[in-house]
Amino acid sequence: MIQYDGGRNFTTAHAAQAAHGPGAEAEAEPAAVRRDAGGAESSRANRGWWDRNADEYQDDHGAFLGDARFVWCPEGLDEADARLLGAAGELRGLRVLEVGAGAAQCSRWLAAQGALPVALDLSHRQLQHALRIGGGDGTGRRASLPLVEADARALPFADGSFDAACSAYGALPFVADPVRVLREVRRVLKPGGRWVFSVTHPVRWALPDEPGPEGLTLIGSYFDRTPYVEEDEQGRAVYVEHHRTMGDRVRDLVDAGFRLLDVVEPEWPDWNTQEWGGWSPLRGRLIPGTAIFVCERDEGQ
Repeated sequence: MIQYDGGRNFTTAHAAQAAHGPGAEAEAEPAAVRRDAGGAESSRANRGWWDRNADEYQDDHGAFLGDARFVWCPEGLDEADARLLGAAGELRGLRVLEVGAGAAQCSRWLAAQGALPVALDLSHRQLQHALRIGGGDGTGRRASLPLVEADARALPFADGSFDAACSAYGALPFVADPVRVLREVRRVLKPGGRWVFSVTHPVRWALPDEPGPEGLTLIGSYFDRTPYVEEDEQGRAVYVEHHRTMGDRVRDLVDAGFRLLDVVEPEWPDWNTQEWGGWSPLRGRLIPGTAIFVCERDEGQ
């Protein structure tokens, strides 16, 4: 499946598996299968995948992401225009948690708006890239915003620590227990806190990861929730992605104690001519590629 990682970077999992750590020997390609994968297995596999692929990922996509840009999706929807977290000026002074921050590009943009972001990611190597980028001014100085390495299923923060939270393709596509993550986000939010996250649009699960016409032909059931797993020669998972239907996502949010305010399905803009994994102008003008859920902590729960 096609992913947009914790650092808001897009990739095709089984097309990027040639990327191994610096100086690493070439390895056999993982086998793609559909099977069950629990929370611990998914977390271990995806931490390793992002650590191994972070360098190539940032090399390939860093120019699009920028050093301090908040882009929600391959379509190129920018928070500076969308304002899903709040109108201009409303972010100043707010404590914002970014879940699955990667190299912290979004958090750096939030800091420039006067917010007080904390960037959290599962991958140590992704956060090293956040340190490499630093302040985003080309000097390589260390970022002033806090960087936290942790699993989104167990956020290391006190209850009510944040005014808002966000995630651009971070964590939720990769966890077996999304309600656990959502409940953790709700726990660390203050009453009424806003939570906005983007994921691959659920309809893409039934289509091949191809940017051309072949990517418009159904190859599986939209309702098949069996995880996509890449295994090494010993049968160990090295990458896992979990599918939720649109209805599943809504029910997960309600179960976790959120009120859904909006679902944004970005249309493909004319200026965006890139093909990025299975995203392309052809597919993007015909079917949605991203779903963005705008929510707030529901005090009625």
